[in-house]
Amino acid sequence: MHLDFALVLVLATFFTGAIWLLDKLFLQKKRKKRLGDNKPGLLVEYSNSFFPVLALVLVLRSFLFEPFQIPSGSMLPTLKVGDFILVNKYTYGVRLPVTNTQILEVNEPQVGEVAVFRYPLDERLNYIKRVIGTPGDVISYREKALTVNGEPIARELIDKYPTEAPSEWLWREQLGVADHQVYNYPPRVFDFPDIEVPEGYYFVMGDNRDHSNDSRFWCQGQVNEGVGCLVIPGYVNERGAPLVMGFVPEETLVGKAVAVWMHWPELFSLPDFTAIRRIE
Repeated sequence: MHLDFALVLVLATFFTGAIWLLDKLFLQKKRKKRLGDNKPGLLVEYSNSFFPVLALVLVLRSFLFEPFQIPSGSMLPTLKVGDFILVNKYTYGVRLPVTNTQILEVNEPQVGEVAVFRYPLDERLNYIKRVIGTPGDVISYREKALTVNGEPIARELIDKYPTEAPSEWLWREQLGVADHQVYNYPPRVFDFPDIEVPEGYYFVMGDNRDHSNDSRFWCQGQVNEGVGCLVIPGYVNERGAPLVMGFVPEETLVGKAVAVWMHWPELFSLPDFTAIRRIE
């Protein structure tokens, strides 16, 4: 069962807010006319206490910054399992909570930024990946190397089989606005030809390139333009089926990941605040 925390927060805020408003407009006046005990009831007292706190959390979380925990290694080495990150909620436009409807345009994602979005195939889930292509960009991936709009992305091999990831190769990559590191698993091959990112969509990949469910993989075996699964004309995959790529619809964007503020991998371990850093 998936708990929609945003919906719970909105409902709790509106419920306590309605009681708070009712108390301010009517109930307080009635209590003042009473003789003797004029204390508010328990529900009114709790609502008066919790409503300002809930309203503040709702505004901060919905329109400014929202915390997320990294659950998987798909963004290694940039983000580790157990990292707690802050996501800027207004960079990609101000959106309403729960529905994610944009009410104010601000900026658009740039190549190289780390974006949080609702997983197109199940919008109850939040995903985090790096933006590889924006609308109109032509991208390809051959022999572990990215090309964007005909320009090879600069990269440098740092280490083969590093201690923290003994089956991977560690690379430094300069992708758009980001100077970051990625992992590659040499035996795995998944190349794709030049593809153009459609208007209103984004192409994303994890930094742990061969261990990430991203635009290359989540639409394999299905075609559904409504969730960004688009056939690449004239190409087939390794099984001879039409090549299908997944794109992130603009309306599913949640925000830009900007910082790690804590690392807490296990419940019964101590949180590590020395891991604070910007996300490149």
